[in-house]
Amino acid sequence: MMAPILERFVSPGKGNGLRATGRIRKGELVISAEPLACCVSNRLAKEVCHHCFTRRESLLRCSQCKTARYCNTACQKQAWSGHKRECKCLQSLLPRLPTDSVRLAARLIFALLSPSKSSSEELYTLEEHESHLTSMPEKKKQGLSQLASMLELYLQQEVPDLLQEMGSALPPSCQEPLSLIAKGDQGQESLNAYELCCTTRRLSLLNHDCRPNCVMVFEGTRLELRAVQDIDPEDELTISYIETLSLTEDRQRQLEEQYHFTCHCQRCDSRDKDGLMLSGEEGKWRLLKEALPRLEGLKAESNWEMLLESSRHLLSSVGGEIPEENLYKLRITDMALDASVHLGRWEEAMSYGVTTLPAYRQYYPDPHPVHGIQLMRVGKLQHYLENIEDALDTFKQAYGIVKFTHGEDHPLTTELTMKMKECHSEMDHHSSSRR
Repeated sequence: MMAPILERFVSPGKGNGLRATGRIRKGELVISAEPLACCVSNRLAKEVCHHCFTRRESLLRCSQCKTARYCNTACQKQAWSGHKRECKCLQSLLPRLPTDSVRLAARLIFALLSPSKSSSEELYTLEEHESHLTSMPEKKKQGLSQLASMLELYLQQEVPDLLQEMGSALPPSCQEPLSLIAKGDQGQESLNAYELCCTTRRLSLLNHDCRPNCVMVFEGTRLELRAVQDIDPEDELTISYIETLSLTEDRQRQLEEQYHFTCHCQRCDSRDKDGLMLSGEEGKWRLLKEALPRLEGLKAESNWEMLLESSRHLLSSVGGEIPEENLYKLRITDMALDASVHLGRWEEAMSYGVTTLPAYRQYYPDPHPVHGIQLMRVGKLQHYLENIEDALDTFKQAYGIVKFTHGEDHPLTTELTMKMKECHSEMDHHSSSRR
């Protein structure tokens, strides 16, 4: 059921939307919902439990499909009812793996064919979800057609009469695999560090804003929507569909290509922060911009040594001529941080992390989960390197954000509370040992 403080309405120029019927305070939990379907991205499939989404160094692998991984036998048993049909499909493709979109669409079909899932009361049904097929560029439509063919092949083992079964169980607009893939593509969210691809119905009503008043985070398997600003009655609730650390033209291009609309939010219309993102001598930052695709390739290959060496060289070549707030310098500094962490070069990692914080504060207005998690990451490095006072200050800043974006009871907030207690304890011990 929809929370009583919300109602569906027609948002001018946007179509369906959600708005508040009462006052919603910053940090308040607005909606908590189980996704209709979700899966861990292939990129992190070996690092995250496919049931509870916890990241672990050692995971049990499903002996049949050799793809799904779990914390322990308890997680594996609890996941079996949802994994059973998928497992046969995965086995039929070995040693190949389906793409994230195909696997998510298959899970969506299994969920919709399940009476317990498909009959639940919703304000927004999948049938109403726009596929945008008629307005799609031909190239994208061809790509989705290939995905639809892959989906039929993937499901052949478990649902041999796919079209017939979908025709009898699903509404008319969802009966073609191409339409379902397109609807899933529009409703898909890639969320947080675990890259959980998920599709929900209730949250599909939320429209986009590049500076939204709500954020979505996971707690275990549940998706939570929290207010990050005070919201008055009649105000529309918004989220960001994309990563917002980009120039206006790049954000608008991505939204047009993926979601088929032109964003006219206040941030886009004012081109807020574009000047700061491109600060410094253009000839210098263009070198950084042109190097980014190669560095992203090294990161995708987990070639951390080469990534760190290349990032280090580029950053030293521009020196202080390019401010830390320059978008391309910030992205390369973040990559240097990632590489340093993977290589266990903690001092260097901490240095890069601290360097990013003023820019994060500028580009992710508090409270923003990305800024909170970056602070937490830096705080852990400071703590590990025994910079206890600095770590405590950083953890306090992170807590001031995460308590709103994730809530007081979220595991991330609990971890931060424990870290602050550890810092206080270590400082007290150090003080008493000097007496």
